Amino acid sequence: MKIVVLAGGTSTERDVSIVSGTGICTALRQKGHQAVLVDIFGGVESVDWTDPFPETYDVDRACAYMKKFNDQIEEMKKTRRSFFGPNVLELCQKADIVFLGLHGANGEDGKVQAAFDLFGIKYTGTGYLSSAMAMDKGVTKEIFRMHQVPTPIGVSMKKKARINDLSTLNLEFPVVVKTCCGGSSIGVYIVHAQEEYENALDQAFSYENEVVVEQFINGTEYTVAVVDGKAYPIVEIVPCEGFYDYENKYKPGATRETCPAPISEELTKKMQDYAVKGYHALGLEGYARLDFMMTENGEMYCLEANTLPGMTPTSLIPQEARVLGMDYPGLCEELIRVSLKKYE
Repeated sequence: MKIVVLAGGTSTERDVSIVSGTGICTALRQKGHQAVLVDIFGGVESVDWTDPFPETYDVDRACAYMKKFNDQIEEMKKTRRSFFGPNVLELCQKADIVFLGLHGANGEDGKVQAAFDLFGIKYTGTGYLSSAMAMDKGVTKEIFRMHQVPTPIGVSMKKKARINDLSTLNLEFPVVVKTCCGGSSIGVYIVHAQEEYENALDQAFSYENEVVVEQFINGTEYTVAVVDGKAYPIVEIVPCEGFYDYENKYKPGATRETCPAPISEELTKKMQDYAVKGYHALGLEGYARLDFMMTENGEMYCLEANTLPGMTPTSLIPQEARVLGMDYPGLCEELIRVSLKKYE
């Protein structure tokens, strides 16, 4: 297949996206596909339109080209009107499918998906509406409640309607303050006292205009991929110190990840069932990853759904697929296969 792997972008998760996209593109070329790596915002310097998907291709060179934009993104955002970089849309229209290796805002929130729908471009993952709903943690929480998917008690608030008194929110310390549409735990704070809480609101509102404040669940974190409506094996996530923040997510050796999770068969099935239920509640298609907290007594809470989760070779979904006997290149092909179903 002729495949554009889109990565980079303008979100706080740009660096992670570049790693995901590089891994995906390399894996797909190993499987014989004519895949090319493209920065959705930076674009492509030049394209040989007589052969835009060449047999011989240097993925590492494309990755290095994308990284050249990293220090220029903010300035480019001020001077550019179009989100799509040079040659991006034209190249995507010539592809059989676009593999979305994007993470965070302007990639995972449905905007790109909606544009591609209008341009007739096929892409991996779920559609624009379910992407937008899952990206918004406040909306996700409401939908989970409506569909009896257990989730921590919490509220979302806008910057102009900021509430410093937790008692009016029917919450008490400790609580979690997090950006409504962030990812990779950027803008997530666990707070235990009033001054911490107000500082956390300041920090979270510096990223976005809306934040979520919710009860802190004291327990262990787990994650479950749902692919084509079926739950994959569960991963248990135990940071060596602190919580599963950005540093612990991406610093080698900072977190112990165990798959399959060392929990009972009964708890495994229960969490997988909730994951599938949450997946369908949000109207997701193709694949997603749902994150959970579980207390010592087995109470579990679904925190959120990730519609374009990390896809580096060592990310969580590849770990789950490996338990099923599926290697990383095979998983990349499988995600394309299930994503194409929405076009049947």
